[in-house]
Amino acid sequence: MGSTLTGWLQVLALVGALALCYRPLGDYIARILTTSKHLRVERGLYRVIGVDGDADQRWPVYLRSVLAFSAVSVLFLYGLIRLQGHLLLSLGVPQMEGHQAWNTAISFVANTNWQSYGGESAMGHLVQMAGLAVQNFVSAAVGIAVVAAFIRGFTRNRTDRLGNFWVDLTRICLRLLLPLSVVFALALVATGVVQNLHGFHEVATLVGDPQAVPGGPVASQEVIKELGTNGGGFYNANSAHPFENPTGLSNFLEIFLILLIPFALPRAFGRMVGDHRQGYAIVAVMGLFWAASVALITFFEAQHSGTAMQAAGGAMEGKEQRFGIAASGLFAASTTLTSTGAVNSFHDSYSPFGGGITMFNMMLGEIAPGGVGSGLYGMLVLAIVAVFVAGLMVGRTPEYLGKKLGGREMKFASLYILTTPTIVLIGTGVAMALPGERAQMLNSGAHGFSEVLYAFTSGANNNGSAFGGITVNTDWYDTAIGLAMVFGRFLPMVFVLALAGSLAQQQPVPATPGTLPTHKPLFVGLLSGVVLIVVGLTYFPALALGPIAEGLS
Repeated sequence: MGSTLTGWLQVLALVGALALCYRPLGDYIARILTTSKHLRVERGLYRVIGVDGDADQRWPVYLRSVLAFSAVSVLFLYGLIRLQGHLLLSLGVPQMEGHQAWNTAISFVANTNWQSYGGESAMGHLVQMAGLAVQNFVSAAVGIAVVAAFIRGFTRNRTDRLGNFWVDLTRICLRLLLPLSVVFALALVATGVVQNLHGFHEVATLVGDPQAVPGGPVASQEVIKELGTNGGGFYNANSAHPFENPTGLSNFLEIFLILLIPFALPRAFGRMVGDHRQGYAIVAVMGLFWAASVALITFFEAQHSGTAMQAAGGAMEGKEQRFGIAASGLFAASTTLTSTGAVNSFHDSYSPFGGGITMFNMMLGEIAPGGVGSGLYGMLVLAIVAVFVAGLMVGRTPEYLGKKLGGREMKFASLYILTTPTIVLIGTGVAMALPGERAQMLNSGAHGFSEVLYAFTSGANNNGSAFGGITVNTDWYDTAIGLAMVFGRFLPMVFVLALAGSLAQQQPVPATPGTLPTHKPLFVGLLSGVVLIVVGLTYFPALALGPIAEGLS
């Protein structure tokens, strides 16, 4: 009873903290994305890279800028990882194999942070700081930049211009992510998170065996890992490691950082379109799914069936005693409903239905509240589908925020929705069909299938967490999951920016008595239903073969 009460008090405190930040942070983000003024340091950077800060880009140019920057980032990070043995602060870490280095470079550039390696044993300090941490900043900024361009598609009329990617990227990094990271990195250090440049230290385990544990610049990477919904851990145990997440307070702070920007972005959206009620409607849907996920995971993990679970007070396998059921379930829900992938417990050890909820969270597209930027543009695409469905019901041309939704717009929205399920289901099906890849599974039956399904769901949705139980550091898995991360990240961006360009070219239409109000509880319910039916049920047959079958057996 006491732990349950503590858990709910923690949830209420988290909701209160996010509510306090919703308006000021959302308004600040909107100002960053709409102001015409450039800081002196920003003007200097524009001159260095040869960019006109006052020039707008057409959507194809904006898209090419996103893809070109990401491609160069992959090449730079791949080279850095492959050469780390010759760099300073390498700590004697050996060179990473080519297929694994490629997978890792793709992972961090795609904001997935899938790790088929042990962090402290595979990366030196310089690669962690100059490679992985830098990508944590810029990959998060890319997501916010794309949603900014998408929102401009609603706010601009009879134009083919969506802003300037290089300006958006620079401003988001310098004005938003960097200042918040400095402040909260100091807060994490105050809670006990490690921040130094120490090498390996030999310590004795509880059973007396020696173990080499490195220090490192952990707090500075941990803060942007959570704030940018990245998820890659400095240590292999991720946020379950006491150097990354030592106390209940640091755990609460990390969950807060995961949700902070994604939940504030709907406020920025409402301000940019000139109607704060639109932002409230979107954040209400996000909040409903988040609250339901937290409640369901906590419920399933707190079941006391079996002697071991009764003695432990719940399904404590794979969970840290210092966090318990409630804080672990809260972290698991928050990290899988965003594209974070950080974990403070082992999802593979969750009960079948509890683990199934974490998987379902990702299958929804991680939109509640989702990754920084990607969660909001995913929810807005589904809002367009919801308005279109409502228009079909009453027999009139659907409109959203003054823009008509015709065949062109719905094609882009449909392609966006179909992309990720296609990647996940094809990847899982091929893996299960290949005898050599099935041999990499340590478990058979429904749970083994769930582990493979989770891996491709995590990769394609740019989450990065894993069930474990399969050996993914092979040529095939590194390649297959790497491709899932590439297509799952950048194909949806293509359709989002194309949709934004189509909307921006339109002339706004005035609201009429037949226009569906998209800021009222009716629309919140309609959008929630569309999320569950259009997206969630796509995966139901696969879920029935995995966590549902395991839970009912």
